[in-house]
Amino acid sequence: MTRYIFITGGVVSSLGKGLLSASLGALLQARGYSVRLRKLDPYLNVDPGTMSPYQHGEVYVTDDGAETDLDLGHYERFTGVASRQSDNITSGRIYQQIISKERRGDYLGGTVQVIPHVTDAIKEFALADQDNIDFMLCEIGGTAGDIEAAPFMEAIRQLSIDLGRGRSIFVHLTLVPYLAAAGELKTKPTQHSVRDLRSIGIQPDILVCRSEHPIPDSERRKMSLYCNVSETAVIPALDAPSIYSVPVNYHKEGLDVEVLKAFGLAHSQVPDLHRWEDIMDRVENPEGEVTIAVVGKYTGLRDAYKSLNEALIHGGIANKVKVNIEWIESELFEQEDAITKLENVNAILVPGGFGKRGTEGKIAAVKFARERGVPYFGICLGMQMATIEAARNLAGHTEASSTEFEEHDNPVVGLITEWVSADGSIETRTEETELGGTMRLGAYTAHLKEGSKTAEIYGNTVISERHRHRYEVNVGYVEKLEKAGVLFSGMSPDGALPEIIELPDHPWFIGVQFHPELKSKPLDPHPLFASFVKAAVAQSRLV
Repeated sequence: MTRYIFITGGVVSSLGKGLLSASLGALLQARGYSVRLRKLDPYLNVDPGTMSPYQHGEVYVTDDGAETDLDLGHYERFTGVASRQSDNITSGRIYQQIISKERRGDYLGGTVQVIPHVTDAIKEFALADQDNIDFMLCEIGGTAGDIEAAPFMEAIRQLSIDLGRGRSIFVHLTLVPYLAAAGELKTKPTQHSVRDLRSIGIQPDILVCRSEHPIPDSERRKMSLYCNVSETAVIPALDAPSIYSVPVNYHKEGLDVEVLKAFGLAHSQVPDLHRWEDIMDRVENPEGEVTIAVVGKYTGLRDAYKSLNEALIHGGIANKVKVNIEWIESELFEQEDAITKLENVNAILVPGGFGKRGTEGKIAAVKFARERGVPYFGICLGMQMATIEAARNLAGHTEASSTEFEEHDNPVVGLITEWVSADGSIETRTEETELGGTMRLGAYTAHLKEGSKTAEIYGNTVISERHRHRYEVNVGYVEKLEKAGVLFSGMSPDGALPEIIELPDHPWFIGVQFHPELKSKPLDPHPLFASFVKAAVAQSRLV
């Protein structure tokens, strides 16, 4: 019997519902329960795939090729449970499905309304693919009172009744702000937020209160009284030094105990959190530090590279070092002498991205890393930039480029028009294909060359990694580039698509077409990131 935990937010956005959900999932796992986590997003986009990173942050990609909210990355990193297409829904997808049914006549001429049709579709999504798990955690995007979130709030209210007593609870995350002028915490915003929920029939069972200052017992009693929540179920959530401290902190405040109590389950057992405590120790007490430059296009918003940021931290955890990240806008390197900004870093990483802006700066960063022997990691577009740099400066193709940036008769990187999908079917694309959901998406297999550095790092010659891109390195250049010293150490099973390049004579120079950061976890750092940070440590000792 699957029990449901509905997680809502109030007062303001960006309080950390995703981290709360992920941390609670990790705590329940530490008590021996199985969990699955879902995100219900009220915005009208069908998915975040075509949204600007500056508006939405990173697009997280699942093994089955779904473009999803970045919170699913938190879910996977904290619980190790692989997310799926069925774990993220938006208003856009809900309305798209309903309108398609209406056009087909599936409603037999009936009037299509928010209640029951939209709410029923949301409930159907929430109930799908339960897999006999113990707990399903459903995070509702947005903030209580948002007009676009109203159908989702109504749906989970209905669902709590449909499930029956003891099968669901509501956890509400709010803000308890501190007014410096008054010198006190204010509980009124939380009271108003809960009042909004109660007005539509939702009574929170647990309040989680974000605050920059400790919350006195007197204020907890006040929120308990006015919000109709047990005093022990008012859980403080203070700022933490690291997001990987959050599960242990929530346990210390009694969150997991209150959840089990709300379901009438035994809660005397102490959860096994030793692995999380070890991670906290490694993060808070590193044995050294390294500086890694990330030369990208969206460095003004860290959430655009959320998984990348965390994967680098995981690499630091694996090596017991602190990773200092210098976020550098790639366009900067298109200016004369700006490349000197890389002289004091221990490693360089060029991440994925789209469009021409800043690409020449990325190529300049690749050239610096190659010529100076600085560890280099290119991901997706970062691999393509490394290939173009090698074609220009090692193989003599001075005009080497990508058709993503300009028309070219014989491009080193070009639009992929046909490939074998993960299920064995043939996927085709053209220049006129719609943007949404039309890239090579999800997990694909790659075969690695025996004896290559990449095969040594993975400890295997067959790997599966997640992709998100439209352009590929032209396989016709493989022979020319290998004669110039580039090793194509990973290829698609049919040999048509280059997946990994490396420079054998370089201390650490690897480019990959996929996104390894999407599968890295604090409890299981991705081997490429662990090896890359290790190389940065070695480089730091040479300086």
